[in-house]
Formats: sequence, structure tokens, C-alpha cells
Amino acid sequence: MANLKEIRNRISSVSSTMQITSAMKMVSAAKLKKAQDAITAMRPYADKLTELLQGLSATLDADSGSKYANQREVKKVLLVPITSNRGLAGAFNSNIIKETTKLVAETYANQEVSYLTIGKKANDAFKKSKKVIANKSEVYDDLTFDNVAEIAESLMDKFVSGEVDKVVLVYNKFKNAATQEIMTEQFLPIVPVEGDANVNLDYIFEPSKVEIVEQLIPKSLKTQLYKAIRDSFASEHGARMTAMHKATDNATELRDQLKLTYNKARQASITNEILEIVGGAEALNN
Repeated sequence: MANLKEIRNRISSVSSTMQITSAMKMVSAAKLKKAQDAITAMRPYADKLTELLQGLSATLDADSGSKYANQREVKKVLLVPITSNRGLAGAFNSNIIKETTKLVAETYANQEVSYLTIGKKANDAFKKSKKVIANKSEVYDDLTFDNVAEIAESLMDKFVSGEVDKVVLVYNKFKNAATQEIMTEQFLPIVPVEGDANVNLDYIFEPSKVEIVEQLIPKSLKTQLYKAIRDSFASEHGARMTAMHKATDNATELRDQLKLTYNKARQASITNEILEIVGGAEALNN
């Protein structure tokens, strides 16, 4: 059994860890509320805009300027894994890294794959492959639509120029504080609408189709990427809050066990001292 000083030091260490995990849990809970409100308010708008975009792209002819809906043979794939800059969030980051690795090994095994990472954890995981063309981790320092729009524009430029034939987002979709759903979402080319054959998609456009394509589609794509990053941001704080809650509970349990061990060791020490005193007194009497 460890001596009393060692047990006391361990109790002190575990108590300090508890204070840290408890503080991190409260910070994440506060940030989660704001992030959750943002994504909950934005998701219906983004989903409807994406639906509108898919419906619009389904009506476009090849010569209508729909350069973002150009379906060509997939030879070069750009994966965009979205993680966090910090750890201590359970399996939040590792799930994205595993899913991305699985896509490379299975789905895109015969294609040339490159990465544009969002989040330091994704960059750290894939930079050894020498296939990371850009790292946009700094977007979390100021998470605004304008900053995300710049990333979306660079992705669109790479697709239009023919540098890549397909762009895929990999991120955690926020469901609740304890649950995140891994999403693999095609960003470019635009996914055509999957509707009923009887649905009339022959709309009358005002202004012209070309103008709508030039304005609406880029905005919709920027919104789609912004939603994905916002989803991931909310998921990160939910995952971290849950992980820190579990860590605090585990630390509390460990501290209680150590206190019990400490009390047992102290009682044993006191008992030994009493026995030694009694034994010494008996020896003097004899």
C-alpha cells in the first residue's frame, strides 16, 4: 500500500484536475448555447436554399452557364475535413479523421485525393501525407460568413478551373449536446434534384437564368459551407461539454476511492502505533 504522503499528493492532483474539467465543462456549456441557437436558426434557411439551388440546377441547360453543376469524370477529389483547433472533445475529431481516411481507402481509392483542412486537428492528421493544399484553421478565430465565403470561393475556383473534379465536405452535424452525426456531403458539383418525374421544373425566371446562376448559386454554396462549419462548431462544444462532464464524474469517483484508501492507511498506521506502544509497555512491565 502507498504511504500516506503519496496518497495525499494523488488526492490533491485529482482534485485539481476536477476543477479544470469542471471549468471547461461550464465554458463549453455557455458557448454551446450560443452556437446551438446560431445553427438552429440557420439550418432551415440553408436547407431551403440548397433545395432551391438543386431545383434550379435541374432546369439549366449545358449552355446556361451552370459551371458549378458540371458533371465530369472524377479523377481528382478534394476532401474538406472539418475538425476543431483544440482537443479534449472525446471522439469528435477522431471520428472525422477516421471517416476521411475511410473515404480515401474505399470510395476514392482509384482517384487522386488532396485535402483542404479546416481545424488544426485535421491538418495535424493529414499533413504527413503531403497532400494538404491549404489549412484554414484560422477561420475559427473570427467565424463570420465573410471569412467562410473566402474559403468557399477558393473551392469554387479550383472546381471551375479543373484543378479538382469533385469537392466533398466531411463534418459533424449537430443533433444535441451528446450526439453528433458524421456527414459526408458533396459540395461540388451541385447534386441534381431527386424529385418525382411528374414535378414540373420548368419555371419562368425573372431576371434571366444566367443572372440567377451567377448570383444565387455562389451564395448558396457559401451558405452550405458556412452551415457545415457552424454545425461542426456547435458539435465541438457539445462533445467537449459531454467529455468534460464524464471526466469530472470519473475524477470524483477516483478521488472518493483515494480518500477511502487514505483513511484505511491512516487507521492502519494508528493501529500499528498503538500496538507498538502497548507492546513496549508490556515489555517494561515484564
